[in-house]
Amino acid sequence: MAQPRLLILGAPGAGKGTQSAKITEEFDIDHITTGDALRSNKGMDISEMETEYDTPGEYMDQGELVPDDVVNAIVDEALSQADGFVLDGYPRNLEQAEELEGMTDLDAALYLDVSDDELVHRLTGRRLDPETGDIYHVEYNPPEDPEVEARLEQRDDDTEATVNERLRVFKENTEPVIDHYDDEGLLERVDGEQAPEEVWEELRTTIENAT
Repeated sequence: MAQPRLLILGAPGAGKGTQSAKITEEFDIDHITTGDALRSNKGMDISEMETEYDTPGEYMDQGELVPDDVVNAIVDEALSQADGFVLDGYPRNLEQAEELEGMTDLDAALYLDVSDDELVHRLTGRRLDPETGDIYHVEYNPPEDPEVEARLEQRDDDTEATVNERLRVFKENTEPVIDHYDDEGLLERVDGEQAPEEVWEELRTTIENAT
């Protein structure tokens, strides 16, 4: 089987990171995220693009958003170096989806379908251990050590108000991307509300059938 070229889509809390790690291990392909691609190409010469800065790193150092044109170029470079991949975090909007079509041919766009209520439950229940950086969940993954449990904190971006805003932004920007791949016949919906192992089994079968 040829190494698959995959896109994984899903709202915050849908489990993209967990499942992407399984996909990359099982199929021996690269996990390409926008953040990792940017960090790996901080020094990339973009002076010919007539942008404010000459490298992506300068935007990042200033705490500014990297322009879409630069992100597109970096993703294109990352994809060109990969025989197979699962792309995570890009495209975030329809314009980027159209750019991606000129970079590569996808075998499938995998969408982890999870209801808003479940996403809110997952994200607002997350807790951070400030000493170790480990992430727990009050219901799904509580710590066994009472001392650890006592020092857990909820991150600012996991409060209900913040989570609802993140989901609103996701729907506004990314739902048109989901519809686009559905129209193209590339979208594969996977029930993301199953147990993680069940999600993985469905994903693996879906990928094997698509490649």
